[in-house]
Parts: sequence; structure tokens; C-alpha cells
Amino acid sequence: MTKRKIILDCDPGHDDAIAMLMANAHPDIDLLGITIVAGNQTLKKTVHNGLNVAQLLDINTKIYPGMPQPLVREQVVAGNVHGKTGLDGPVFPELHRTAEKENGVRFIINTLLASDGDITLVPTGPLTNIATAMRMEPLIIPKIKEIVLMGGAYGTGNFTPSAEFNIFADPEAAHVVFKSGAPIVMMGLDLTNQTICTPDIIKRMEAVGNKAGKLFGDLLRFTLKTQFEEFGLAAGPIHDATTIGYLINPELFDMQDMFVEVDINRGPSYGRTVCDENSVLGKPTNAKVGKSIDTAGFFDLVEQCIRMY
Repeated sequence: MTKRKIILDCDPGHDDAIAMLMANAHPDIDLLGITIVAGNQTLKKTVHNGLNVAQLLDINTKIYPGMPQPLVREQVVAGNVHGKTGLDGPVFPELHRTAEKENGVRFIINTLLASDGDITLVPTGPLTNIATAMRMEPLIIPKIKEIVLMGGAYGTGNFTPSAEFNIFADPEAAHVVFKSGAPIVMMGLDLTNQTICTPDIIKRMEAVGNKAGKLFGDLLRFTLKTQFEEFGLAAGPIHDATTIGYLINPELFDMQDMFVEVDINRGPSYGRTVCDENSVLGKPTNAKVGKSIDTAGFFDLVEQCIRMY
């Protein structure tokens, strides 16, 4: 089987860290680069977090800092869920890894232009880097094999009643991406909230007995508390890791083709992904939207990746 070439664009982030862990480990994924965006915390913090995870897990893929702020709106962060550092919970050793000097947006552009159209973009944070790359060099758009993103919801949001955090953090960027014509797979809250890591799941991953299992436990034990306090969830979902799960085994996912547009009006629905689930508009579909997941199969896959360390 040919490996799936990907660029992981993330804002680490507890669930981003699990996405990094899985993308690096699984033999079906060729992780070409990791680009970082501001989102869960400021860019300085998300880059630092990405480097810490990469160093701990011996992820040799280069890390590229990208955009430090949204295209238009004022910056928001998710410190209520991810803490002051954006990755509260784990204690990392002294950091020696360094980020690349090349900007992440430029890395995305150059890598896609030099490709054979076989690279998938996997954004698990705000879409600022992807939208900026598209606007700087539109020739990359037909070069994108697929965009498999975590963001949005066709139901209720988690940062406002209407909007999921990643989209709300930069609605204008999301608008650019969903209007681009590139093939999109959207893992929204309706699906990702089905991946809650209850204490039994955490104990199972820790029982693997390696550094990846310990990191998983340190990360998700922190979000047990914050996800309950903020959203009333029994535990923390690993939203972002569903993107990697989909790339490895799409049969675990129930998807529906929908027309999706992003509300960029500055009203109560700002940042909402408006998903035409019943095709009432009659517009051509532009995204595969996740509806449900084989949760047991997904966590088997997570454990499989952890055991590879």
C-alpha cells in the first residue's frame, strides 16, 4: 500500500499532540512536515508545545511556525480547555529541539507546487495557514489531493452556541478554504465528541507501558477536568486525532456529502459551519462531513499507534 503523504497543520493542543503521535507512528502515513498555527494558544506557545511533543516521541519531522494571528478577527485562545501553556498536564524535559526558520505557509506552498498532486493537508487548528497559502499562491489549490480537517459542527458549537473553536478562531480563513474548491473532509464536533477518553480508556493506553502511553495519560487526565467543567462532557474527546484515524481507516467513519459554508457575519452565528444536511439549497456538495465513528475501532487504532513507540 502506498503511504498517504500529509502535511499536519496544528496548534498543539492536547488532541493535536495525539494526532502528531499517530501520524508519526503509523506505517500508512508519510508525515512530510508539521506546520504550526496560533489557536489553542499563541503561536509562541503552540510552537513550543509541538517541539516538546516531537522531542519526547522522537518525531524527526521538521516543524515550521506559521501564522501568529487570524486573518481579520481579534485573536482568541482556548486556555479554558488547554490551560495557560496550551498543553497543561505533561511535564516535559528541557527542550533542545528547534523550529525551522522557513515559515510554515511558505513550506506548504513550496511542497505542494513541487508535488505530483498527491499530498493531503491535515489542519487540526484554525485554518489561517491554509487560507494564507491559498491566497498567496492559488496554483497550489489544484495540487491538493484532499483537506482532512478538524473543525466545525452541523449541530451545536463548543465556543459559542453556533461555532466550534477552530472555525470561530478564524472564520474568514475557514471561509476561504471551504470556498476554494479543494476536496474537503470535515471532522466536526458531531463526530469528534464521540471519542471521549474516559478513565478506562486512559488506563488502557497507559498500560502499554511506553513513553507514548504515558504521554497519552498525562494529556487526557488533564482534559478530564476541563472538558467536564466547560462542556459537561464525561471526559476529553481527542477531536483532532480523528483526522489521522480517517486517513488510516476511513471505514470506521460514517460520512455524508454536504454543501458547507462558513458564516462570517459578525452576529450570533459568526463562525458557524452551515451544513446543508438535507440539501435544501440544492447546491453542489463541497465537503464530506463526519456523522458517526466506530469508537471501539478508533481506540483500537490509537492503541496500535501507541504500541509502535
